[in-house]
Amino acid sequence: MTYTIDTLDVDGSAMEVFLFTPNVAGPHPAIILCQHIPVGHAGLEHDEFTLVSAQRLANEGYVVAVPFIFHWWPKTEDVKVKAGEFRDDRVIADLKATCLHLKSIQSVDHARIGIVGHCWGGRVSWLGACQLPELAACVLFYGGRIDKKLGPVELTEKSKSPLEQTGNIACPVAGFFGNEDQNPTPELVDSYEAALKKSKVSYVFHRYDGAGHAFQNFPTPERYREQQSEDAWSKCIEFLDQHLGSQ
Repeated sequence: MTYTIDTLDVDGSAMEVFLFTPNVAGPHPAIILCQHIPVGHAGLEHDEFTLVSAQRLANEGYVVAVPFIFHWWPKTEDVKVKAGEFRDDRVIADLKATCLHLKSIQSVDHARIGIVGHCWGGRVSWLGACQLPELAACVLFYGGRIDKKLGPVELTEKSKSPLEQTGNIACPVAGFFGNEDQNPTPELVDSYEAALKKSKVSYVFHRYDGAGHAFQNFPTPERYREQQSEDAWSKCIEFLDQHLGSQ
């Protein structure tokens, strides 16, 4: 596996994309990996969990692109500011630019591109599945606030939340959640499931007892649950292989 850091222009802002590529010949399926928003986060180079997750997926035969979706702020900006000022229109532009970048890579099979995200990135993953009809699979790990609109009032008044856009999803969805999580709560996960059923979207959800939010996040031992995490990883890879096909 090799990786490079590419820089894309998104509406005049430079966005880093960490690109992980298997060493074997393609064509490969590809994944857009959407990062979480850990406390103290400054840049992807400091996000151990996301980088290790990308490596794991690349080792399974996927080209993995990780866009730095917080490029709209200085890397030194407080994480609370980034969360409070986050805009759905901007992250949609980020995802579209990343998808186009993947399609420009000769070893990527354009028909086999999926999206995966953890925590904040789980919400972004769902939103991406609503906005990028070419995606062939969507996986979210404990994504909260899918029922919320993010952005300035003048934009959100005219837009819909990711949950309200569920009918636009054209690919199968897999979700992984802890039953002790408070964001999303089990009740909110129920609403995700109801929206998928109503829209006749193919999906599978896995819910874990003894696990709360960020149960895969090994750099935070108080949250990490190894047994549930590894079970979720194996089911995630099985789902991706089924719908994208590993090399």
